Amino acid sequence: MNLVPNGMTRRHFMSHMAATAATIPAIQFMQHLQVHAETVKKNQKACILMWMGGGPPTIDIWDLKPGSKNGGEFKPITAAGTQISEHMPKTAAQFDVLNTVRSMSTREADHGRGRYFMHTAYVPNPTVIHPTFGSVVSHELGSKRKELEIPSFVSIGGDPGSPGFLGMGNAAFVVNTQGRIQNADTDGMDPNRFKNRLAMLGTIEDSFIASKRGEAPQAHKDVYKKAIDLMTSKQMEAFRIDKEDPKTIDRYTNAGAPAGMMGRGNNDFGRGLLMARRLVEAGVPFVEVGMGGWDLHANVFNTLKDRNLPAMDTAISALITDLKERSMIKDVVVVWMGEFGRTPRINQDVGRDHWAASWSVMIGGGNLKGGLGVGQTDSDGLTCESKPYLPGNIWATACHALGIPTTTVHTSKRGRPMKIANGEAPIAELIG
Repeated sequence: MNLVPNGMTRRHFMSHMAATAATIPAIQFMQHLQVHAETVKKNQKACILMWMGGGPPTIDIWDLKPGSKNGGEFKPITAAGTQISEHMPKTAAQFDVLNTVRSMSTREADHGRGRYFMHTAYVPNPTVIHPTFGSVVSHELGSKRKELEIPSFVSIGGDPGSPGFLGMGNAAFVVNTQGRIQNADTDGMDPNRFKNRLAMLGTIEDSFIASKRGEAPQAHKDVYKKAIDLMTSKQMEAFRIDKEDPKTIDRYTNAGAPAGMMGRGNNDFGRGLLMARRLVEAGVPFVEVGMGGWDLHANVFNTLKDRNLPAMDTAISALITDLKERSMIKDVVVVWMGEFGRTPRINQDVGRDHWAASWSVMIGGGNLKGGLGVGQTDSDGLTCESKPYLPGNIWATACHALGIPTTTVHTSKRGRPMKIANGEAPIAELIG
């Protein structure tokens, strides 16, 4: 869905959307879904990426080392055929469809480089900007969904990266966890005033087009029209989580938690995952939901125990339960990752530092196998004792689940062939 033409900034484009949105009445999204239920259920594959910004300590979440000097304060619990942290009990109960990949070895322990590598499967290169994987899915699947009127790649509270050589038509559509569009806050706008402004803008644009000053004026008007089409779509109601049953919202946000716990109705990550479920149900093939607060150089165990893990456990378990109940779990791949892991060694500030040599990612759903712990690190978590995996292996596995051929090759703006997922193979244990 080509929303922004070359030469126009996203801020300029969003200003059009802000103006347009002021005139839009409320629409009943659930009625729309019921009318189009058969379309929604036609095996529309999707991926939800849970992005843990800062680099999560996976040794304390997915690959615990009890008895080791690096083991930390937490104990493992059983999660189907593997083990995870004791502070993730709700997620453990859903692990029949989830897996950990415990031998990631990605060498990039800088935030920016690690984020780029994990999102694109390519290390940064000054000669080319590679597309983030959400843009790849948008390019491969979004263009085929003619009934989809909203963007095919949505980022909720995250830092999704660039569409690279795939172009701005496959860029992330960025909203916050309230569903508000970046640079397009329409609260307090007078609808009549903006109708008049839109009419005036149309007149000016027609005049510029008639003056034959190149392609830019027509491109400007085209994107303006697309903004109107987008904001008038019934499918925009997918961003409105306030339309959900309050009990469903509570399940995602842990509204019944004791006072003082993160997530007592204040779980932005939970709201983001609920919005993600609504979006994939509406036909969006890729949604990224960000959760920050993972750069834990100090006080790692208290932060995990009291804040990050309760919020994450509630949100992930609610999403998986919801996908199962709606018979969507076989069509929706879920991926959990950050830019790297954290050091097995605990530092003097009771924290863990950057570490990319041996860490974990979680992946499941999408008709992949479940309940597995793939790969192995040594007893202290310092090295991979089994086959090491790269981000390309994760995304190739996701491609397999999404029905995107792993033999796909894109072409950069300089004419260079670029293999999808950097040519890496899917993880055999997960696809059978």
